[in-house]
Parts: sequence; structure tokens; C-alpha cells
Amino acid sequence: MWQPPRKSLPVPKLNEVCRYIRSKNAGPFWVTVDLFFDSGESYAKYHDDPAISAAAIADIYGVDAALVKRFPVPSLNMVKISYPRATPQGGVHERDMHSGQQFVPLLQLQLMSRS
Repeated sequence: MWQPPRKSLPVPKLNEVCRYIRSKNAGPFWVTVDLFFDSGESYAKYHDDPAISAAAIADIYGVDAALVKRFPVPSLNMVKISYPRATPQGGVHERDMHSGQQFVPLLQLQLMSRS
């Protein structure tokens, strides 16, 4: 008997489960990215997703995974992630003085947990 193919549940992108994603300075040697999830349910489901693990963030930004720091903040439905800057703030090779654009590679990040 013929059956239609099963539809798998969609796997969302980070910008689909967060209401706000931003990056900013965390001093002259660190960048912080804040992921504000759109609900407590989204936070509970995705805050520990492998796509935003220390290892994954280290791979995206080219840093040592042992130096990536993750701070879950359940009361705000957010995760704060800090990693070392590639070059010191204000240095000759600085391309984003305030780190305000560093969040962009995360927007279309495919999460691994199913919604």
C-alpha cells in the first residue's frame, strides 16, 4: 500500500528561535554574543543545542574551544557567549572596533534540535 513520504519536522535556524541576537565588546581582548530566545520554551529546547556549543562557536570564529565561555541566563531566556578577539581592540588590523557585527555568522546557523 502506497503511503506519502513522511515529512520530517523542520530544524530551525538560530534567528528563527531568537528574538534578538547581538554582539559587543567585552573589553579589548574579548567579544560577547547575546542570544535572546523568543520564549521560555525556545530557551529550554535550544540553549544547549550543539550548533551553539563552545566547540561550534570556536570553529565559526577560529578560536580555541577551551577559551569560549558560555553563560546561560534562564531568567532572561538568553545565553551569553564570550570568546577572545582575533586582534586587540583598536589594533592596526582591527576591522570591527566595537564588535557590533560579529553576530552575523550566527543568524543563519542551522540548529540541530527539532522543533
